Amino acid sequence: MDLMKSNVAALPQFSPLDLQHRSAAWKILAVGVGSLILTLSSWIVVPMVPVPVTMQTFAVTLIGALYGWRLGAATVLAWLGQAAVGLPVLAGGAGGLPHFFGPTGGYLLAFLLAAMVTGWLAERGWNGRRVGLAFVSMLVGNALCLVVGAAWLATIIGPKQAIIAGVLPFIVGGILKSGLAAVTLRVMTQGRKSKA
Repeated sequence: MDLMKSNVAALPQFSPLDLQHRSAAWKILAVGVGSLILTLSSWIVVPMVPVPVTMQTFAVTLIGALYGWRLGAATVLAWLGQAAVGLPVLAGGAGGLPHFFGPTGGYLLAFLLAAMVTGWLAERGWNGRRVGLAFVSMLVGNALCLVVGAAWLATIIGPKQAIIAGVLPFIVGGILKSGLAAVTLRVMTQGRKSKA
């Protein structure tokens, strides 16, 4: 038990924004800003069928790493809630419940999981102070999006087509976005001293 406590105490401060020590008002503001960032990342679109290429996984994994798993999840849930009620926050300015049941439904669910996983890993030191681990964390988040998204897509167009249309075109972009997110996290982390 003492070993577990010392390991938790030795975890590096994960958030360059220090949100875990901020007031509820700051956290609500962070959720609002994060959902805006997710919306803007959704509007950067390279049209593809059946799933477009966007900057969403960059934003989702970065928000998870910056906010931690709980607040990262709350932010993605807020954004998904905005999409569900029809606000134009999804790729290409789309919104509405049909997107949760169509070809992109699995990817939308995966965004929540990716933010949680990258946030959880960031809280354990896979963050901007360890850029290699941050990169691996972002890769895990991107891979999770591809696996869950393709699994859902497979129920609509079949497994082979889901891999061809919903995984293969996104691998290189996922690697590049993971690298960009890790570097962005590193830049945001520089200059802050760990309180751990």
